[in-house]
Amino acid sequence: MATGERVRAGTVPPLADGFSARPETVSAVDSALIPGAVVALVPGPMTGGGAGDWPKTCGKTQVAVSYAEWLWQSDRVDVLVWAAATSRASVLSGYVEAAVTAIWADPADDAETIAGRFLGWLAETTRPWLVVLDDLSDAVVLEGLRPAGPAGRVLITTRDPAAVPAELRGLALPVGAFSQREALSYLMGRLTADPDQRLGAIDLVQDLGGEPLALTQASGVIAGSVLSCRDYLDYFRRRREHMTQAAGSEPAAAAVTWTFSAEQADQLSPRSGPALLAMAALLDGDGIPAEVFTTQATYRYLTAKGAQPADRDLARAALLALERVGLLATGSARTPTVRVNPVIQAAVQAAAPRDLLDQAARAAADALLETWPADERGAWSAEAFRSCAASLQRTAGDLLWEGSCHPVLVRAGQSLDRAHLAGPAVAYWRELATVSEQVLGPDHAATLAAGRRLAQAHMAAGRSAEAVSWFQWALADRARTLGEDHPDTIAARFSLGRALLAADQYADAITALRAAVGDYERVRGSDDLDTLSARDELAAACFAAGQFPDAAQLYRRTLAGREHFQGDQHPDTIAARQKLADTYLADNRVKNALSEYKRVLADREKVLGPDHLDTIVARAALGSAYNSAGRMASALQFCEQACNGYERALGPDHPETLASRADLAYAYYAVGWLTDGLAILRDTLARCERSLPPGDPLTHAVRESLANIAEE
Repeated sequence: MATGERVRAGTVPPLADGFSARPETVSAVDSALIPGAVVALVPGPMTGGGAGDWPKTCGKTQVAVSYAEWLWQSDRVDVLVWAAATSRASVLSGYVEAAVTAIWADPADDAETIAGRFLGWLAETTRPWLVVLDDLSDAVVLEGLRPAGPAGRVLITTRDPAAVPAELRGLALPVGAFSQREALSYLMGRLTADPDQRLGAIDLVQDLGGEPLALTQASGVIAGSVLSCRDYLDYFRRRREHMTQAAGSEPAAAAVTWTFSAEQADQLSPRSGPALLAMAALLDGDGIPAEVFTTQATYRYLTAKGAQPADRDLARAALLALERVGLLATGSARTPTVRVNPVIQAAVQAAAPRDLLDQAARAAADALLETWPADERGAWSAEAFRSCAASLQRTAGDLLWEGSCHPVLVRAGQSLDRAHLAGPAVAYWRELATVSEQVLGPDHAATLAAGRRLAQAHMAAGRSAEAVSWFQWALADRARTLGEDHPDTIAARFSLGRALLAADQYADAITALRAAVGDYERVRGSDDLDTLSARDELAAACFAAGQFPDAAQLYRRTLAGREHFQGDQHPDTIAARQKLADTYLADNRVKNALSEYKRVLADREKVLGPDHLDTIVARAALGSAYNSAGRMASALQFCEQACNGYERALGPDHPETLASRADLAYAYYAVGWLTDGLAILRDTLARCERSLPPGDPLTHAVRESLANIAEE
């Protein structure tokens, strides 16, 4: 992270309309949330009591939002990370998003690796930071992922105090009901259009027990009607008495007020309001992408429920009606989300007819699939869709398995793969394969597809041994059901070869890949792109096994095929030439390597330009080859050019820039320029220690080189 650059990662929910800072009931957060501290906001006591989970809806997230924004706006933190903590995947996603900016992490790396580096950086940096872990569901979510450091603050919110790790429970702060003064101030602030509606406000506040959710719902219903607080209180008392008689115990205030909100929502938006609320009750209430409610799938669902005409404006009006009466909250235009309290979701699921929930579940699944972004460039967006799909899995049950596996379940797993959330992806595909086998049978296409994706997830997670066994299973299945020459069978053999290579089983990998190359050549032809890719992988296996002449021969064939099929300026052709050059260099055929590296650099400059990162990489590789050839004048020239190029393209403190500076220092040292080499190494070490996470291999290598030179 460049000096002075501030980092803000994750989507901080907006403050609610009429938000109260609660100076009397949560003032302890201000004194507790100091640098180096961890504070957990947990449900506090409610004066009105009440059964069930309603008392847990005490506004913890809103308190966290208020303090996070105050610390950010007052420049007390340079790094602000907001992450949903409902699952390990959601926490990892938040850390990865922050790490990409804060420590130049490569988003293509495994998320667990990136998170580890980011947590290490947080532990050592002097830059002030805040990490908010919202709605922690279980202590196991934070195993190995709890941030700590003297310059940082950690704020956790949870509905379950037992979810807070045992070592942190002494730092838990209860967030309970509003004080009477806070509740009255909040209610008065929400009822500004007609002062007469405030009549009876003190009595209403007392009966609601200061419950934040109950106050939100009551004030929303009153503000959207002709009722006064006194009128509402009369209705409230009668319904509470009726519910007490039916249940045998007095309900929490919000368990009563939500029923009035639901009734008014139906009046404001007949049929559409309750239908959309049923959909929202099945998804992740921490953040539902708003576009889910304006899809064709949603319109069809609303039309089936009798809403005419079902269009985008009708859906938006229904959402606004639900928000007005306190049943959900919508985000800003920058982050269009819908948030629903989980206790309201549970109440809706318990009260709604089964057929309505079934239709809502099918519509929600189709709507998620319809709106799921193809590129998933926004970390928040991808995580929101994954979380909504996970919630739908829990609430919809077997509905998503009628006839086959609903595509949204596959899409959720693919999203984990694309986000490089390798560990969660393995767990997801394993569970999906198990459920598919139980529901659809072991030979169903969905079960087989889930098994293949599980094998690929094992590969991505670096669990090569497990991947090999799954790919062997997949190959046997493909060969048995489709035949040896079927494209899927050949692809399975190719995948098995790659898994064997990743597992360092070079002999078996070469055997499998050689067979796959032969299959592709026989079925597709020698210059088919799949054939070329398989031959590339076989060459890589030979290279890894130290069989450099065989690898060079294969790379030459691949290069010739790509030149013929794709042209000599195609990126794949240039990449093939680069691999051939690397192989020549490894085989001590330096003259051949130099020839190919020069061609690679010339092609990169012609196609991409002199300042493109790939061109800079090619220039650095040529410099290294000159170094191996003992042609130090040329080596220094290209190393210096590469170093300057990295600094222009990536900045002076980027890891690639620092690595190139270290290479330049070594080159100076090799030609006897000791003073220049030492100066660059010392400066590089200082930059590494300032910019890279603790324990970074580059920092260690530079420090070790300095020590060795000092000994000499």
